[in-house]
Amino acid sequence: MTENKKYIKTNELKTHNKPGDLWICIQGKVYDVSEWIKTHPGGDLPLSNLAGQDVTDAYVAMHPATAWKHLDKFFNGYYLKDYTVSDVSKDYRKLYSEFAKMGLFEKKGHGVMISMLFITMLFSLCVYGVLCSESCLVHLVCGGLMGFLWIQSGWLGHDSGHYQIMIDRKMNRFAQILTGNCLAGISIGWWKRNHTAHHIAVNSLDYDPDLQHMPVFVVSSKFFDSITSKYYERKLNFDNVCRFLVSYQHFTYYPVMCVARLNLFAQSFVLLLSNKSVPNRVEELLGLLVFWIWYPLLVSCLPNWGERVMFVLASFSVTGIQHVQFTLNHFSSSVYVGEPTGNDWFEKQTQGTLNITCSEFMDWFHGGLQFQIEHHLFPRLPRCHLRKISPFVKDLCKKHGLPYDSASFYKANEMTVATLRTAALQARDLTKPVPKNLVWEAVNAHG
Repeated sequence: MTENKKYIKTNELKTHNKPGDLWICIQGKVYDVSEWIKTHPGGDLPLSNLAGQDVTDAYVAMHPATAWKHLDKFFNGYYLKDYTVSDVSKDYRKLYSEFAKMGLFEKKGHGVMISMLFITMLFSLCVYGVLCSESCLVHLVCGGLMGFLWIQSGWLGHDSGHYQIMIDRKMNRFAQILTGNCLAGISIGWWKRNHTAHHIAVNSLDYDPDLQHMPVFVVSSKFFDSITSKYYERKLNFDNVCRFLVSYQHFTYYPVMCVARLNLFAQSFVLLLSNKSVPNRVEELLGLLVFWIWYPLLVSCLPNWGERVMFVLASFSVTGIQHVQFTLNHFSSSVYVGEPTGNDWFEKQTQGTLNITCSEFMDWFHGGLQFQIEHHLFPRLPRCHLRKISPFVKDLCKKHGLPYDSASFYKANEMTVATLRTAALQARDLTKPVPKNLVWEAVNAHG
C-alpha cells in the first residue's frame, strides 16, 4: 500500500517561526524543533534564526554525520511540496560528500599536538622569565610571549568548538576549557554561542554579533538607523556619543584592538551570569576562576607596578593581532540587513568573507583562518585541510559566478581601514540630526 504523505508549502512553513512553534525543513522533510531548542547543543540561536525555512545546507555544514540519526524524533509527518535544490547547493553538497568520502573531516593531522607543545613551552618561558629574571626587558618579552600564547590557545579553542580535536568528546571538552577558560580567560560557552550566530548569519548587520561593535565601530552607514540587534536583543542606538566615536574609528581601530580582550572577558561573564541557558555553567565559571587566579598572581610577582602594567599591556597588545585577524575577514566584505536564510548558504558565505593570501609557512600565524571562505563553507573541516580544498572551492565559485575574494595581510588591513574611514566620514555628515552635544560641536567646529 502506498503511504499517504502529508505536504505543506514554503509559505506555510514560513509561518512556523515563532517561539513555541519552530519548524525547519531538511532535504524535503519537515521537523518540529520547538522543544529541541531548549537543549540543542548548538544553542538556541541557529534554530530560532532559521526557523520556517529549508536549512539543509546549513545543517550539512554544521553537523557531523552522526547527527543525522537523531533527526527522526523531530519529524512531524510533513513534507515540503515545493522543495527545490539550486544548482549551487547541488554542487556544494556534492563537494561536501566527496570530502567526507576522502575522510578529511576525520583526519586531524598532528597540528593539535604541536600547538599544545608550543603553548606549554610559551607558558613555561613566561613563568620562568617572571620568577627567575630581574631584567625589565625580559619581563617585557614575557608579556609579549603571553600574548602569543593567548593567540595560539585561541586557535585551538576555535578548532575544538567546531570539531573534535581530541580522541573523545570528554577530552575535547577538557581541551576547550583548558585553552579557552583556564589559559585565556574567555568562556568557551560564550564563544560557541557568539561564533555559531556569526556562522549562521555572516555579515547580517542585525543578526551577526561580529559586526555589532557600536558605539566604537560601525562598518556600514546602515547602522545609523539604530537597528535592533537580534543577538543582543536590544536597539543599537546611533546617538551623539556613538557618532563622535565612529567619526574617528579609522584612527582608533588599532589602539582599540590592543585592549579588545577586555570586551571578551566582560562578555564571558555577562553570559555566564545571565538567565540564558548555558551548558555546564559551573564548569565554565570554574575555568574562568582558574585564569583569574594564575594570571593576576603571575603579574603580582613582578617587582613593581610599572613592570606589572607593562607586562599586561604587552600581553594585551600582542594578542590584539588576533583581534585584527578576526575583523579582516569580514569588515570590508558585503553586508546586508535582515534575517539569515538557509537555502543560499554557499552564496552568503562567499559574499561576506575575505581570504588572506599567505605562504604555507605562515599558516600557524593565521590559525588556518586565512582560508576563511573554506572555513565558513566547511566549518567542521580541520584546518590542516583548508589549503588543500581551496582550489576546489575557487573552481566552484568561478562556475557559479560567485566571488572568491582574497588579499594579502597588508592589503586586507588597508581595505578594513578604508571601510571604517568611509563610515566615519559618513558619520560626520551633520545633516543627519542627532541630540546636541557640546563636545561634538567643539571638535567639529570650523573657522
